[in-house]
Amino acid sequence: MERSGVTPPGAVAAPDLAEVLTAGGPYISLYLTTEAGIDNASYRSEQRWKTLRGDLADAGAPEDVLAAIDPLVGEAHQQGQMLAVIANHGGILHVEHGPDVPPRDRAEIGPNPPLLPLLAVRQGSPTHVTVLADRAGADITVHRHDRPQLHTEAGGDDFPIRQVSAGGWSQRRYQERAENTWERNADDVAGQIEAVVDRYGARLVVLAGDVRAVEMIQKALPAAVADLVTVVDGGRSEDGSEARFADAVREQVTALVNKDVMDLIGKFREELGQGDRAADGPDDTLAALALAQVEVLLVADSPDDSRTALFGPDPTQVGREADTLRSMGVDDPQTGPLLDVAVRAALGTGAAVEIVPAGDLPTGRLGAILRWS
Repeated sequence: MERSGVTPPGAVAAPDLAEVLTAGGPYISLYLTTEAGIDNASYRSEQRWKTLRGDLADAGAPEDVLAAIDPLVGEAHQQGQMLAVIANHGGILHVEHGPDVPPRDRAEIGPNPPLLPLLAVRQGSPTHVTVLADRAGADITVHRHDRPQLHTEAGGDDFPIRQVSAGGWSQRRYQERAENTWERNADDVAGQIEAVVDRYGARLVVLAGDVRAVEMIQKALPAAVADLVTVVDGGRSEDGSEARFADAVREQVTALVNKDVMDLIGKFREELGQGDRAADGPDDTLAALALAQVEVLLVADSPDDSRTALFGPDPTQVGREADTLRSMGVDDPQTGPLLDVAVRAALGTGAAVEIVPAGDLPTGRLGAILRWS
């Protein structure tokens, strides 16, 4: 059992979704557009839901479960552009909101919930921290994909903040006091940044503000946190620069997400070329999932993918042939979309998932980086 090198970070681990998969199906899955910032947003969301609700009822969804979803729809636009709900006949199992409109509205009943849209939201929204600083302190905000922003202020020591040109023997003393105040505030800001990065596992810190304050904060950060910092233009004052700062943050988050994809694909290709810690294509990947061997499942999603696979009660009971499942002790395997079956097995065995462009996987839009060769 050999490992070769370290797998890059960035793939989505989702133990909460793995827990949903233990509840048992059939699953009722909803992905609904909830457009924010438009007139009559609640009404439009409810009209979309009305159509999908009828489809689910016709497919056999229990009325009490549909009724439990009803109150989630009207105000969902206040939390994002997408509402996702996973339920079974026992009730609602998971509710999540996304920042972007889903590729299409969908509501279905099946043996597995389609989780790739949720994983795509999480992949595109890594936990990150934004910091707007001046010499008095900073506004620090933690951004997470599925929870309200967490905001805190650091620093606040305000005597003296400004250097003065008093003249005479006292000028140097006032200047030194001002520098000491800035340093204390910078140290406090750095300590707060380190604390939230450690607590929430942030992978990016976007820092903007007064040039001197930014320099002092960076200097005060430990090396491991300083490596996560990107400095952009922006300020703490209310000068209309908030939109520019928000755009700069989005650019940095997108850059991080794209780097994660490239790094993981690069590692996959390296391991595949060595004939080592990689599985390529549906058959090899499902075989690795059956051994709980997968560290990162690589998936190229496609709305027209009609391939299927078989699975049993245990996450490792997966394959493409009935004989394979029977050899695992599953007499009556269920059939589901190939990618959904692979995601179920990956999450159920503690693997992470990364969605990648179709052209980056040589065979069958499915592959994996393995825990061991």
